[in-house]
Amino acid sequence: MEKNNNIHPAKYKKSSSFISRGGFLSILLLALSMMVACEKDDSDLSAYMEKGAEEGTETPPASTIQIISIEYNGNTVTVNGDNNNFVKANGAHVTVNTASHSDSLLLVLSGSSDNGSLIIYREKKFGIQLNGLSLHNATGAAINNQCKKSLYLHVNEGTTNTMSDGESYTDNGISQKGALFSEGQIYLMGNGTLNVTGNCRHAIASDDYIIVDGNITLNVKSTTGTGIKVNDGLWINNGKIDINVTADAARGIKSDSVVVITGGNTTITTSGDCVYDKEEDDYSSAACIKCDRDFTMSNGTLTMSSSGDGGKCINTSGKVEFSGGTLTATTTGDNEDGKPKAIKAMTGIFVSGGSFSAKVSKSWACDSGYGDDTTSDSDRLDHCVTITGNPTTSTITKKNVNISF
Repeated sequence: MEKNNNIHPAKYKKSSSFISRGGFLSILLLALSMMVACEKDDSDLSAYMEKGAEEGTETPPASTIQIISIEYNGNTVTVNGDNNNFVKANGAHVTVNTASHSDSLLLVLSGSSDNGSLIIYREKKFGIQLNGLSLHNATGAAINNQCKKSLYLHVNEGTTNTMSDGESYTDNGISQKGALFSEGQIYLMGNGTLNVTGNCRHAIASDDYIIVDGNITLNVKSTTGTGIKVNDGLWINNGKIDINVTADAARGIKSDSVVVITGGNTTITTSGDCVYDKEEDDYSSAACIKCDRDFTMSNGTLTMSSSGDGGKCINTSGKVEFSGGTLTATTTGDNEDGKPKAIKAMTGIFVSGGSFSAKVSKSWACDSGYGDDTTSDSDRLDHCVTITGNPTTSTITKKNVNISF
């Protein structure tokens, strides 16, 4: 389901103060209590966000809320609160199936296992609270959410949580695209630390969209694929995010839709070279951010570095709109097979505020989609960036673009 490009950013930016003031449980209960109102369109969550932030909302009765704690301990688990026998365990491989139940659900995960996993089957929104979890699955995803509704993933303050997959997956008949995978939306929030490593496919993947908020520290690594992969968009409203991918043609963030940054401190590093794509009959390069629609940034800090042959920092089929914050894009790779670019946007690069810096060792720092190899350098320079307003600094050369307001 394709999302409206303009529906999310303001809504979730508005809700961030509410998230920081209230506890995660109250947010979850609030969200779940409003399920009926939002059932017709799972992407429209403004009702409970706005009402909760401004007016306060009653939570559902305690009897309708199922809170289940799962503690991993090597090859076993300890389960508490499972009054309806939702949980089945085979060693430390856990399945939670509430598909036929409508009770609100919160899973509290803790403990450690290097041979464990969690699969969730559900038809309603639910929450997961990470309370010091270390989980590795050598044959698939560490956490696999098969619910197509919203997953509220909260990282508890003062805790460090780690999840990773193995180098190959066993076919278990369901989709599993990363160490942390969800069929539905993921809301990443909290005040703790979450480390996710992808050793087979992506590190974090959603077949819908992902929103990052709160004061979460998110460290993402992938040795084979993308750091964060989303189908319907990524919104970064807050948090400290570090993404490092090393594979050839890998992407730090890959969105089949938009990428929107309204806050936080994000660092993305890629080091892989470009590779030849037989289907496209062209070279495919690594990129810190690759999106099929627009990239938009209005606040926060984004630092990107791409060092592989033909690498790029931002590569979008749409446009880049930068109106605030600090963006630094540095590409140091060679141009033996691909053309390294700090910023490449097929329908234009628009800068109207903040601090914008793009540097490249070879080729062009900024490519706005204007012209081709026959276009003169002076003509391309005139069209590589569109500036609105009166910047205090404006330096535009082939290999260096520096604009500050």
